[in-house]
Amino acid sequence: MLLAIAIGCLFLLAGIYTVSGVGMNMSALEMTAMRGMRDMPGTRAPGDWGLAYTALVFFMWWVMMIAMMLPSIAPMVLLHSALVRQIGRQENIALVSMSFLAGYLVVWGGFALFATAAQWVTEWAGLVSPTMMTLIDSIPGGIVLIAAGAFQFTPLKETCLEHCRSPVKFLTQRRQAGTHGAFRMGLEHGTFCVACCWFLMALLFVGGIMNLYWIVGLTAFVALERLTPFGPTLSRLAGAILVAWGVFVVISSF
Repeated sequence: MLLAIAIGCLFLLAGIYTVSGVGMNMSALEMTAMRGMRDMPGTRAPGDWGLAYTALVFFMWWVMMIAMMLPSIAPMVLLHSALVRQIGRQENIALVSMSFLAGYLVVWGGFALFATAAQWVTEWAGLVSPTMMTLIDSIPGGIVLIAAGAFQFTPLKETCLEHCRSPVKFLTQRRQAGTHGAFRMGLEHGTFCVACCWFLMALLFVGGIMNLYWIVGLTAFVALERLTPFGPTLSRLAGAILVAWGVFVVISSF
């Protein structure tokens, strides 16, 4: 119960941080309300980031990923806690399970670092708006939609999704004792998770990095993809929709 409460509090704090847009020019609520605008004049040149702003963008991505992935990983963390308890070793169950979660979130921190770099490069190249944090032109957005949809049919996606949908197999076959072992397990599982979802998260550049509709929608989709019996079918269906949507966007741009 304490572990579940801790995860719930972490989710709540990450959600508040994401919605408030700490340090950004606008909150997520304001950006969502202005989602029809692809760009608007800003106070700085594209790609003109200082160290403090770079750190803020990194934390925005990382905390947003924490808020988006916790609903999907929470059942596995609680199952890990139950297995540790059943084994009956002299271990601090909550500490071991939180170590597992920490390892998982560290991997998403690595993804946040990559996403921050991608945002800076695309902003510097004039593809992403410095103010609205979204792709300015529709053709690059359509290409990202097509690529994200095609990725849903790749062997890498299928393998990683199957891993994420088989928590008991992973926790029993790959279990490592102690807090350090749990942390390494979290790193391993987080790597599969990022490999499974990274292209979906790239869709935030299409809809707006701080667009709450896209954030909530992707969060719900990832949870359904992993936690429901029809996850693989839903994954392929979403892939087909994304490809068709991307083709429509590209064709409409000419």
